This record gives sequence, structure tokens and C-alpha cells, in this order.
Amino acid sequence: MNTPIVPPWMSNLDDDDFTFIKKFLLASGSMKEVAAEYGVSYPTIRLRLDRLIQKIRLGERTESDPYITLVKRLAVDDKLDFDTAKILITAYRSQTNHDSKTTP
Repeated sequence: MNTPIVPPWMSNLDDDDFTFIKKFLLASGSMKEVAAEYGVSYPTIRLRLDRLIQKIRLGERTESDPYITLVKRLAVDDKLDFDTAKILITAYRSQTNHDSKTTP
């Protein structure tokens, strides 16, 4: 019996994401067709696809800092806007780099 190996990028995806991917593939990548199936507009599907791409990219990156991973995940899950996430990460990195330079 073979044990399926799940790639790390898939760990950030939920059931709704997998359903969307399946519908997108079965529609041969036609966002217009997927929009009709979901009963929403093309821009809504475009936004959903963009967020899914961001989730996958986040899953591909191995971030060593749990705080940065958390902030990125909150942004991808639309619980925090991306501009605020960038500000938080930049400030955090600048603070932690400053702290590491001043500590012996």
C-alpha cells in the first residue's frame, strides 16, 4: 500500500480551495465558466484565484520565523490587509535585525 505524499504547499489549503481547484481544472481554466458555476462575477473568481495563488506561494516558502508566517497567513486569509501585513513584517524585521546587532 502506497502512502500518499502531500506536498508542503498543499498544507495551507482547505476543502473549499481543493473544490475550487477541481472546478477550475474541470473547466479547463475558464474563469468565466467557473464564475457561472459559482453564480458570481468574473472579478470575484479572479480575486479568489489570486488569493489561492498567494496561499500556494506562502506554502512553498519556508519561513523560519513563526510571527512572519502568521502575519502572511492572516493576510492570505483576508483577516489582515496586505499593506498592513507588509508594514508589520518590515517593522518586525527591522526591530529584530536591530536587536540582533546590538546584542553580543
